[in-house]
Amino acid sequence: MDRFQAEWDRLYRAAPAASAQDAAQDLGMLGPHGSARALVLELCRPADWHTLSVVWRGVQTELGLPAPAIAVSGMDGLQLWFSLASAVPVERAQAFLQALRQRYLASIDPARVRLLPRLDGVNLRHARPVPAPQLIAERWSAFVAPDLAAIFAEDPWLDASPSPDAQASVLARLDCTKDAAFAQACKHLLPEAAALPASATPIPLESLAPATLAGNSAMQDLEPRRFLQDVLNNPQIELALRIAAAQALLQHP
Repeated sequence: MDRFQAEWDRLYRAAPAASAQDAAQDLGMLGPHGSARALVLELCRPADWHTLSVVWRGVQTELGLPAPAIAVSGMDGLQLWFSLASAVPVERAQAFLQALRQRYLASIDPARVRLLPRLDGVNLRHARPVPAPQLIAERWSAFVAPDLAAIFAEDPWLDASPSPDAQASVLARLDCTKDAAFAQACKHLLPEAAALPASATPIPLESLAPATLAGNSAMQDLEPRRFLQDVLNNPQIELALRIAAAQALLQHP
């Protein structure tokens, strides 16, 4: 196994590979039942490191998490790659990322922020592997060092394939987020609930269903995790209820 593959597996592989050949062909970003160790937050159009660095610094100084990897997407964005010691369900991954967005990027148009992995209907999507060539010739995604991230604001890509050894060196400096640290960060991430009107804090979980299903029979058939995910991602539902859904997903692996 080459050095980059070893670092990738250490940080991001959720599904064990049967062999070294399988590992090279399938990076295993999604494990059984859609679980993941790699959580990706991307800011695009433009790839503004000044704004994204607020998240990068905040998760370290406020939440006590290891620094996430920084990547240029090869297209139009900069990404933060969070590594978890243990894979979590995609719903919990989304709840965590949504809470990060709300805490650090609340003033940014949500259309500029991509949170992966995520469910699109019945399809489970994750970020494209890094490094990788893009559809436009001579554009590559790549992991980059923090002191270089700002120079990619206008052109968030490399013009040639990055060196595997150089990519391995970037990843080698990073640590996984241990289970206890992730659980603590999840509990810490929703203090904005305290700023809501008293009538909205706290919100019993059972109150979500009548409040959100009224006039929407299509949501009544969803299983609980899917239901909470739909509440969390629906901008037409009031913020207090979306926070309650995020809390429920974060608290239950």
